[in-house]
Amino acid sequence: MATKVLVPLLGEGVEEVTIIKWLKKEGDSVNELEPLLEVNTDKVDTEIPAPASGTVLKILAEEGVPAKVGAILAFIGKPGESVDSEQSPVVSDKPTTTKTETAAVQDQPQTGNKDLGFISPVVAKIAAEHRVNLQQVPGTGLNGRITKNDIMNFVESEKSSASQPAQAVTPVVTSIVGDQLIKHTVIRKQIAEHMVMSKHTSPHVLTVMEADMGRVAKHRSANKEIFARDGVNLTFTAYFMMAIVAGLKAYPTVNSSWTEEGVLIHKAINIGMATSLGEEGLIVPVIKEADNLSLLAMARVVNDLANRARSKKLQPDDVKGGTFTLTNHGISGSLFAFPVINQPQCGILGVGAMQKRVVVIPADGGTRDDAIAIRPMVYLSFVFDHRILDGASADAFLMKVKETLENWA
Repeated sequence: MATKVLVPLLGEGVEEVTIIKWLKKEGDSVNELEPLLEVNTDKVDTEIPAPASGTVLKILAEEGVPAKVGAILAFIGKPGESVDSEQSPVVSDKPTTTKTETAAVQDQPQTGNKDLGFISPVVAKIAAEHRVNLQQVPGTGLNGRITKNDIMNFVESEKSSASQPAQAVTPVVTSIVGDQLIKHTVIRKQIAEHMVMSKHTSPHVLTVMEADMGRVAKHRSANKEIFARDGVNLTFTAYFMMAIVAGLKAYPTVNSSWTEEGVLIHKAINIGMATSLGEEGLIVPVIKEADNLSLLAMARVVNDLANRARSKKLQPDDVKGGTFTLTNHGISGSLFAFPVINQPQCGILGVGAMQKRVVVIPADGGTRDDAIAIRPMVYLSFVFDHRILDGASADAFLMKVKETLENWA
């Protein structure tokens, strides 16, 4: 009997996925646990392995189409084995609407003729509660699909429209002969949506300090081989993470989120680590309970998350719950940056490229005069939400990070 390939439960709250790419086609042989297809949740791209060895007999889910958890995606079996053609996945560009969805769409005047396509239960529920005409909501999801963020942003914009000036109209872009249109990937659309939302949400302010990495560099050189014996690559990222932990523990307000009722200070210190995926974009896996980790444990977690991010092995829970973010833009040679805050966090720390520079070593009060020396220096760019932090409190946090790095023992 042919084996069904089902959409697995990929994390708490994940109700559906979008088929990104089939790694096998009908007629191909596949081994058990071999990657069969790539799917996308609201946060990550991940691979679904084959549940059994055999031949891909039939693929029911098309690329670019959403599929609910438990839906049948394909059948695997022996060559020539028949499959039950009556069984079909819960996958469609226009799946059957539920009663809630029907109420949300029909219980309001329809003033347009836009094809709404797939409306998730969450979006339908929000639309019903706020009596939103979904025809008026622009969708930023796959094929113009309306996402939860779309409906929430629309509701908020309606509430504030009376007191807010009209937003600028998106400029019309026209193509000419020779131009090439590169279609957006799912992850690129999600990045764009989140970045625009963040800039509209928080007043971003940048403060920059310079740190002497001499002691950290010496410690890393002395311990890199020792860590390697435990299978751990000791990178500078682990040191930056430890310094951030020290800063967040000293100034807990930085480890917070803005709410209309007040500033919510998070007990857990969960640090996101922006990881480049090349041309595909970036993703931010989260180091949970970072304040409980030693340098060795921190380096091990950094290695694991970075490797799984680049090999698309992350699970949705791996990118949830962040309370602060680190982005190492210096990997590509950048010295300064103005990173965008990862909402709903209070701030993000950007680390520039480490360069040896000539610096002045100040006198120590009598035994040594001012001196000139060459030191490995790095710029630390801290972008914070000005609703939560002011310049003095932001600088105090950044100074703690700087001092932790410079006084590493």
